[in-house]
Amino acid sequence: MIGKTSLLALSASALIAAATPVQANRAIGTDAAACNSNDGPAIRVNVTGLKDRTGRLKLELWNATEAEFLKDDRDLRRDGQFFHRVWADMPASGAVTMCIKAPKPGRYALLFTHDRDGKNKFNFWQDGAGFPSNTRLGRSRPKLSQAVIDVPSGVKATEIKVQYLRGLGGFSPAR
Repeated sequence: MIGKTSLLALSASALIAAATPVQANRAIGTDAAACNSNDGPAIRVNVTGLKDRTGRLKLELWNATEAEFLKDDRDLRRDGQFFHRVWADMPASGAVTMCIKAPKPGRYALLFTHDRDGKNKFNFWQDGAGFPSNTRLGRSRPKLSQAVIDVPSGVKATEIKVQYLRGLGGFSPAR
């Protein structure tokens, strides 16, 4: 039997638990602190559909222009254009949330890659990729419109479903 004191203590504990916000998944990667402390501008990316837990994870951010999208970072830096990349080791289990900082609020192009062999060179046959639009990538070069994301002064949350090569149809989400 529960006494009045125990019942009051249980009720108080339940109220405190209900009032405490659920902690979102802690972000990983070299910019994780920006999302974990809600210090934007930054993008919090919830990654879903990973094929396995091998290799490393990467986010890349460009200005959202056709001229700069997917351009080599060495060329962008040589020309004084913005580019930012973050890496994260693959967690052994659990949800995967990464963070990437933006230099200021604005419109950017974001790419996620699952570098399964850890060689830092996209392997068309093994590696996965994804963009904020989550539209099927297929066989053609990704379009800027698939990658565009608007970043506020705070932290923007988005989900990216990873896609891998699936036969002649090209890239699509893993089953």
